[in-house]
Amino acid sequence: MNKYLRQLFTAVIALFVVLGMSTTIITAIRANSLSSDPRNARALYQEYGAPRGAILASDGTILAQSTPVNDVFSYQRSYTNGPVYAPVTGFFSVTQRGDRGIESSRNKLLSGKADALFWDQLKSLFTGVENKGASIETSINPKLQQLAYQQLGSNDGAAVVIEVKTGRILTLASAPSYDPNALATHDTKKATANYSKLAAQANSPMINRAASQLYPPGSTFKTIVAATALESGDYDTDTQIPAGASYTLPGTSTNLTNTTTAANGIDGKITLQDALTYSSNTAFAQLGVKLGQDKIAEQAKKLGYGSSITIDGTSSSGRPMKSVAAKFPDTLSDDKVALASIGQGDVLSTPLQNAMVAAAIANDGKLMRPTLVDRVRASDLSTLSETTPEVMSTAFSSSTASKLNQMMQSVVEHDAPSLQLSGIKVAAKTGTAQIGSSNQTNDAWAIGFAPADNPKIAVSVVIHNVNQYGVEAAGPIMRSLMEEALKQ
Repeated sequence: MNKYLRQLFTAVIALFVVLGMSTTIITAIRANSLSSDPRNARALYQEYGAPRGAILASDGTILAQSTPVNDVFSYQRSYTNGPVYAPVTGFFSVTQRGDRGIESSRNKLLSGKADALFWDQLKSLFTGVENKGASIETSINPKLQQLAYQQLGSNDGAAVVIEVKTGRILTLASAPSYDPNALATHDTKKATANYSKLAAQANSPMINRAASQLYPPGSTFKTIVAATALESGDYDTDTQIPAGASYTLPGTSTNLTNTTTAANGIDGKITLQDALTYSSNTAFAQLGVKLGQDKIAEQAKKLGYGSSITIDGTSSSGRPMKSVAAKFPDTLSDDKVALASIGQGDVLSTPLQNAMVAAAIANDGKLMRPTLVDRVRASDLSTLSETTPEVMSTAFSSSTASKLNQMMQSVVEHDAPSLQLSGIKVAAKTGTAQIGSSNQTNDAWAIGFAPADNPKIAVSVVIHNVNQYGVEAAGPIMRSLMEEALKQ
């Protein structure tokens, strides 16, 4: 009899152990994933039943907020000028929850569930006072953001403005865009239908083209090849390099040519500075082959190529907002190295990455980590965290940066005078990457910084799939953004 009792006792203990383990897994280990599961209606009502924190621009302009409503969800999320700020805010929906942008990267803080808000949660538990989410103060400049969106107009493209010394993102604009308010509706059928409609559109309005779309950088990549040459110690701004009216890609019968006679040089030679000034394809293609793929790839890596860059957030605050990695391929034949050296072929960049390149040149070679949030405040307005500038790498020497600055000023002075600002020195590089199966259209670029003699802001603009050059399509937008930024 005792034997059977012992067996029964052992079985009961084992069942309690299994029960304890399963409860622990559900309540602790899987708590976060179960809470964020969109099928968990109880968690959804709980999340909507508390006022979600606001998202603010740098001047206090409200970009997103929650207001009381008389329905089961208690609070309605709304977005000011939704399409203008959508790449920054993302959206919060009853069907998708916090999806992309700051709504995702700072979701736990906005919802009041982050560990940093533990005492507020405890106070709410014992006092019955409503638990409120933290507010997120971004670095976005509303005037610049709205100007960028307005200037992009009906084009497919993006614009980024970065504060040179700090890496603060002042503008992160993308077009076409979408209205997050259409996804924040409490009508679940309508929210699902609106999301499906947006996701199905051929022009992909929900993609943040500034950070999540790759484009061939065209001649803007010549700044990186020029940096590689200068850093090697074998070249200076006045070094004569091979150019010419045409150049046959190694191992092929394909000829590269230039768009202007000035880019051909004299007697097949051109200075490094003039090669950048007049955007000589034949010079940079040959220079790239001479430098070799490894040196260019190493320089590109120091500027952020090859790695996804975290723009905002951590796993403790939500799902980090990241840019896709710019690409410079590992293995290239000489003909492809030549093409990559003029920003064509297999090299790809995001507008954010190109803004970082311009900012590094302006910042004595120091590559700053781009940031989107200045500070986080609790509901009592106390500061929970504040972002400080961070140097990602020293991409090249201050001497190289100074020479590149000089070369980019020469671009504006001699080849692109339409980019000049009255009384302010501008450093820039435009680019035109041919795209399509038969190179019938272009991705038009402009990158630069100002004032060139005391850099404050760096700008990157791309316009996709147009029949214009970079200086014509992207240049005026860059110039307008610089002019507005330097007024303030």
